[in-house]
Amino acid sequence: MDDPATLELARSIRGHVLRMVHHAQTSHAGSALSMTDILAVLYGGVLRIDPDRPDDPSRDRVIVSKGHGGAAVYAALALRGFFPVDWLQRYCDDDNPLAGHLTHHGVPGVEASTGSLGHGLSIACGLALAGGFHTYAVLSDGELDEGSVWEAILFAGHRGLTNLTAVVDYNKIQSFGRTAEVLDLEPLVDKFAACGWQVKNIDGHDHRALTTALQTRGSSPVIVIANTVKGKGVSFMEDRLEWHYRSPDDVQLEAALRELGETL
Repeated sequence: MDDPATLELARSIRGHVLRMVHHAQTSHAGSALSMTDILAVLYGGVLRIDPDRPDDPSRDRVIVSKGHGGAAVYAALALRGFFPVDWLQRYCDDDNPLAGHLTHHGVPGVEASTGSLGHGLSIACGLALAGGFHTYAVLSDGELDEGSVWEAILFAGHRGLTNLTAVVDYNKIQSFGRTAEVLDLEPLVDKFAACGWQVKNIDGHDHRALTTALQTRGSSPVIVIANTVKGKGVSFMEDRLEWHYRSPDDVQLEAALRELGETL
């Protein structure tokens, strides 16, 4: 897809995320919205995938380690045709496979169930080591507090996993505060470079920059540090910690959708 198409995909993903979280009265709207552009660019053109053949052995693999943002992943997959869009309307219902944290059971296009943070990059390293396809991992910045993530970072650099691309959704807010206050990650670029990764430090809402970074290949694994905004796309959610947990009420949902050019 070109930029207008991925931008429209991102807008639609955001609208579905808001409706889903409102329907289920669940958390993590802000987390899902911050990584929406990353997902739109991945699923809108970068990935070698086929919705009609979700188990194609040559497909690219995506491990979304920040499984608490699963609503955005489900929306992206549904809009790409992996399963019916009307599944989204029953998000988190007992008779629906779309659980609050990302699950692969019964959900075409999801490679692994995630949400217990700190494991996704290790899974991605194992897949990349197996070879024969390209593997992507999408991480939250807060989970970089986990030691297991840094073990995987060291491993990938040491093994020279050139078929691995990781993306950090660097919205700079985690569960209980700003990352700089909870456990400062800086200098993040230097840390990844020191571990043998090729680093792309970009605006995580710039679709052209994302496309270029996600298609980068070289002699080492690639890390895309995508600088994003929590709650991106909805003015009263942007860069606000409370939207890690809150779900919009009826009035807030209508206002948020209006900002996106969407309707109820």
